[in-house]
Amino acid sequence: MRTTVNIHDGLLETIKQRAKREGKTLGDLIEEALQRYLASAAPDPAPGVPLAIYDGPLGVKPGIDLRTNAGLYDVMYDEEDDLARRMARGEYP
Repeated sequence: MRTTVNIHDGLLETIKQRAKREGKTLGDLIEEALQRYLASAAPDPAPGVPLAIYDGPLGVKPGIDLRTNAGLYDVMYDEEDDLARRMARGEYP
């Protein structure tokens, strides 16, 4: 593919001389240089977030009915209410 880029005259002359010394075309030398630059400038992949692994028993707690939204809603808010009551009594830091 052809494209046009602006390169400082002194740098272009240096690249041409090196390409000639190495027996390569100007385009080949520029392409190799860009590939090396992009490979070295590639950001390290973000470190993975360790995930907790649950190895306890599976299944639904007794009394939770997953067949209805209302049953799940009641359990969710019952637990919040219980937590709020324990906090009010100073039982939960």
